[in-house]
Amino acid sequence: MRPDDLSVDGTQAPHISQDTRLDNRVIDLRIPANQAIYRVEAGVCKIFRDTLDAKGFVEIHTPKIISATSEGGASVFQVTYFKSNAYLAQFPPFYKQMAVAADFGKVYTIEAVFRAESTNGHRDLTEFVGLGLEMAFGYHYQAVVDTIGDLFIQFVKGLPERLHLEYRESLTLLAEDGIQMGFEEDSSTDNERILGRIVKAKYHADFYILDEYPLTVRPFIQCLIQIILYDMFMRGEEILSGAERIHDPQLLVHYVKHHQINVNQIKSYIDAFRYGCPPHVGGNIGLERVVMLYLGLGNVRKATMFPRDPKRVTP
Repeated sequence: MRPDDLSVDGTQAPHISQDTRLDNRVIDLRIPANQAIYRVEAGVCKIFRDTLDAKGFVEIHTPKIISATSEGGASVFQVTYFKSNAYLAQFPPFYKQMAVAADFGKVYTIEAVFRAESTNGHRDLTEFVGLGLEMAFGYHYQAVVDTIGDLFIQFVKGLPERLHLEYRESLTLLAEDGIQMGFEEDSSTDNERILGRIVKAKYHADFYILDEYPLTVRPFIQCLIQIILYDMFMRGEEILSGAERIHDPQLLVHYVKHHQINVNQIKSYIDAFRYGCPPHVGGNIGLERVVMLYLGLGNVRKATMFPRDPKRVTP
């Protein structure tokens, strides 16, 4: 029994549903245990900033109203923008990449992210806080993956040295547990959890990096990146996805047309690479999801002060 399940005299306290708590959020937030969640959240943001600042990153602020969808038209909020249409940003790397092309080298953002997804799962929100970074590299993208992995070591002091697995290795681990998947098949949420359990039992690790995905596994990023894709997981759930981006404008145009995205809508983005751009890698972290998994809350709404999902737009 949790301490907040007890009344003052030690007897069983009445159960209050999550919806009731959220409907009366200001009162609910007066509970010290609930306030502690957001103090942890603030600490994660501070570590993110301090760690990247110390590594020479620059924090930038980018538009949230964009002219084209970043995921090929799926799961976006379309808004009327005077005499035309625009979209709320879905964590696109566009502007961070353009900053890298402008010779900033290493940039990061802490920003609102919007997803028009109708699911009400335990880790799904229509608006959340995204921690994103983009970094140029000289020889190998692995230096960037290591930088991001080190961030999580900073988030959770006492984590063992980061565990690095290739996508093929994850399929082998699942197959040994009786789950067969093809190399070009994306893992389901259930399989991710099973893999997390396997990794915990075999390597004693709650946090691990899954690297070298095949391109076909991630249709959203196909038009924006090369074949090198990676994810990071905590307790069997994805907390970060990232990739090496395409910085060749002709190759980029090819992929954009292939995915039937209007080239003219992102012309300024493509043009940014015509003047030369170093190879670069980026990644995006969902703040609330990380805190949910770190604290074992079970639902991302408990790590969101005023959550937004398909059923809730107030308070």
